[in-house]
Amino acid sequence: QVQLVESGGGLVQAGGSLRLSCVASGSIFSINDMGWYRQAPGKQRELVARVTAARRTNYADSVKGRFTISRDNAKNVVYLQMSSLKPEDTAVYYCYAHLSTIRAVGGDYWGQGTQVTVSS
Repeated sequence: QVQLVESGGGLVQAGGSLRLSCVASGSIFSINDMGWYRQAPGKQRELVARVTAARRTNYADSVKGRFTISRDNAKNVVYLQMSSLKPEDTAVYYCYAHLSTIRAVGGDYWGQGTQVTVSS
C-alpha cells in the first residue's frame, strides 16, 4: 500500500516561515508529478504548487515569490518551503502524488494533511 506522510506544519506568526515535507512509501515503481494542495474551512481544496519528475514547477498566483517546491527523487520526498507567511495561508496542507505502483499504472494519491496556522 502506498502512503504519503506530511510533516512540518504548525503555528507561526505572520511573516514567518515553515518547511513542509512529504515522504512517499510503499510499492512504488515511479513517481511523476508531486505537489501540495491546501484547504481552508469553508473553501475548496486548491493547488498550491506542483513539480514534475523533470523538476518543472508551477505555483498558485497567491504564493508566487513566497513558496518554493522541490523534490528528491531518490528519497521520494517533496518539500514546500513557505516564507513571508500570511494569515490567509492558514489551511490544512495536503501532499499529492501521481505515481505508478509495481502492479498498476498511474494513479492519484493523497496524504492525510498537516495543519498550518499563521497568526496575525
